[in-house]
Order: sequence, then structure tokens, then C-alpha cells
Amino acid sequence: MKIIMSIEEMQNSANRLRAAGKKIGFVPTMGFLHQGHLSLLEEAKTRSDIVVMSIYVNPTQFAPNEDFEAYPRDTERDCKLASQHGCDIVFIPESDQIYPEPYLTYVEVEKMTRILCGASRPAHFRGVTTIVAKLFNIVKPQLAVFGQKDYQQALVIQQMTRDLNFDVEIVIAPIVRESDGLAMSSRNSYLSPDERQQALVLNRSLLMAKQEILSGERDAESLKRKIRANIRQKPAAEIDYVEIVDARNLDPVKDIQHNVLIALAAKFGKTRLIDNIIVDVEKLI
Repeated sequence: MKIIMSIEEMQNSANRLRAAGKKIGFVPTMGFLHQGHLSLLEEAKTRSDIVVMSIYVNPTQFAPNEDFEAYPRDTERDCKLASQHGCDIVFIPESDQIYPEPYLTYVEVEKMTRILCGASRPAHFRGVTTIVAKLFNIVKPQLAVFGQKDYQQALVIQQMTRDLNFDVEIVIAPIVRESDGLAMSSRNSYLSPDERQQALVLNRSLLMAKQEILSGERDAESLKRKIRANIRQKPAAEIDYVEIVDARNLDPVKDIQHNVLIALAAKFGKTRLIDNIIVDVEKLI
């Protein structure tokens, strides 16, 4: 496995690989890898000739009161894990290369970035789309893999890719969970033992909601109330949002009839967690 830290070297390597007819699969990360990230590497490996993973904690997607400085980092461990799971190149750029002064250009997707996580983190997705667009121009992949846990992010990236004519296929891989059902996240390391136990209510609430739909519930507002009531049973939980939207475009739904995303976010102590489930009503019938 090769480690590249220079944008110019990464672009030159990508040019050589593409000229040789190689398909580049890309997994962008902020590091502190867990099995969820590694599953994205493995998915990219099955679809590509060369797998590139980036490690970069992107400052522009954090608000001033968020955890940019505290975000967990362990690059040496990350590189070992990446090598063990089939990564060919790890790209680790420095911020002064990514955002040279003065930096004045940003990429923004409208509408679908104003809801769900975008409602409480208004600058977040502008940072995400900007860094992903830059990484696409640097790594030059034909395919990029994102995780379903960040489903809104994946759909925003798909929209950006279509709108800006990037020659990149966007693949959304399934959520990877701990044995007790908690969705894997680098931020899980912030949780106290009690908070982590209480956080299990998120996945359990999503499974309850799926069962309600299977049993005939079709009123989205009624189902959201049931989910909120279930989460509020845990004293550490502070709900950010519970929403039911069209899984294709994130439009809100009133009647649950087709393929829907049930998405939620909540804080446990100071740690904000997200989770979701996709329910295809037609397949349940």
C-alpha cells in the first residue's frame, strides 16, 4: 500500500492509472476507521481495480461550536487497517493544500441540504460537497462508495455528481452495526457506558417503526410521534429530529406508500448520533 500526501502526486498517480485502463474506486473518510469504513473499502475492492481511501478531517463541515479539534484521530492505526483490507493508496492531504489562502470557492447543493441534518447544521453540507468535489478532482475515481448511515450525505453527493457532470458512479453501502445494533460511528467513542447503552434506543425505535408499517401504519405523523415517545423514555436522549421522507429525493411524506427513509438524530450527553432505516412498503406487502 502506498501513502500519498501531495495533491500533485495523487493527481499524477490517478492520471497514470486511468491511462493504463485501471478503474479507481474511492472511499473518502475522516479517519479513525471502524468496521463500517472497512466495509466501504471492501465494497470498492469488489468493483474496482485500484482502491484509494482519503483521510482528512474537513474543517469546513464543522460549525464553530462542534467537535473539529476533538474529533478522534489515529492515522498510523488507520493506515494499518486500510492495508489489511485491500486499500492500494491512502491519500492524506494537509489543510494548507486543500484550502490555500485566500480560499473563496465552495460547492453547494440546494433544497435537500436544508432538511434533516442540514436544518440543525446549516453550513455542514456546503463543507461536505466542497471537499468531495475537490477530492473527486484530485483522486479522479470512476466510482466512490459512501455509507447508508450518512444517507442524506450520499444523496446530496449523488445530486452534485449529476449536476456537475462528474464521471463518478456513487455507490451506497449498507449500515454496519455493532452486535447490539448501534450503528458504527467514530463518535461512538465519545459515549459513556451509560450513554452508549441508552443510545441503543435509536436502532430499536427504527425497527419498531418498520414493524408498525408492516402492521399497517401509514400515517407518517402518527409514526413519528411513536418514535419520539420511544426515544424520550431514555433520560440521556435529546432529540434533534425524527423524519419520514421519500428515500429517492428526501421529500417529506404524509402517507407511507412507497420507498421511505425513516431518519433520526439525537444527542446523548454531548454526542450527536444519527441513524436511519429504509422501508420499501411495496416489498413488505
